[in-house]
Amino acid sequence: MTLTLTTDKDTAIAVITLDLTTDKDTGVAVITLDRPDRHNAIDLEMRDQLVAAWRELRFDDTVRAVVLTGAGERAFCTGLDREVVVPQPGSPYMMDDPLLRVGPKSNDLWKPVVAAVRGMACGGAFYLLGEADFVVADPTATFFDPHTTYGMVSAYESMLMALRMPYGEAARMALMGSAERLSARRAYEIGLVSEVTEVGGALAAAKECAAVIAGYPAEGVQGTVRALWAAKEAALDRAFAQAPHLIALGNLPGERQAELFRARRRDHRVR
Repeated sequence: MTLTLTTDKDTAIAVITLDLTTDKDTGVAVITLDRPDRHNAIDLEMRDQLVAAWRELRFDDTVRAVVLTGAGERAFCTGLDREVVVPQPGSPYMMDDPLLRVGPKSNDLWKPVVAAVRGMACGGAFYLLGEADFVVADPTATFFDPHTTYGMVSAYESMLMALRMPYGEAARMALMGSAERLSARRAYEIGLVSEVTEVGGALAAAKECAAVIAGYPAEGVQGTVRALWAAKEAALDRAFAQAPHLIALGNLPGERQAELFRARRRDHRVR
């Protein structure tokens, strides 16, 4: 995938997938995770393109609000692609997390980001949802974190979700692993999701919100985004400092994780 420039003449709304489509008149951009055959799982190429897109949007003053979504009906994003090999430094004091800088706030973008979720959002998807300003969900949306099922520590993901929902709900989602999924309705009830639309309506609803926000003076909007993030970034910074050590101590070896993944249960409860 490469970033290419085209124009959407029908919607008059800028559309960024990990191909780039933009219309300078509306002030709204849409980033679409476009690997539906892999449930929009993030490989290293997509990761690099996301970082490039966020960084590029910092300099494009014609874009004043962003919508983040996933292609297809089955998934918003299922986190890091399990086939990705992530090179690691040969030292116990250094660890590279491939998704740690994948979100907008991590790339110093203070334009508002609205997430539109359809289908599954799990695991590493929370790096993105955790840095969105609010989430609009299709009724088909489900949220879950399978890390513990596969012998992995849910660290960064759980830390981000603990600041978006009640602690007990974040803990239950992390600890129940792949056995249980949070429905769109329950996600709305606990505040993870701000709106549940009709089937197929999440993207349109998110665009409508973004268009309203993009019509306001950018300085006030971006200052508000920065202020809201400031309210929780100190807690995140302290939590994130612990994450590499917790992961190093708690993660099973890769071979054992793979065994657990192959033996995973296929049934799950939706609540």
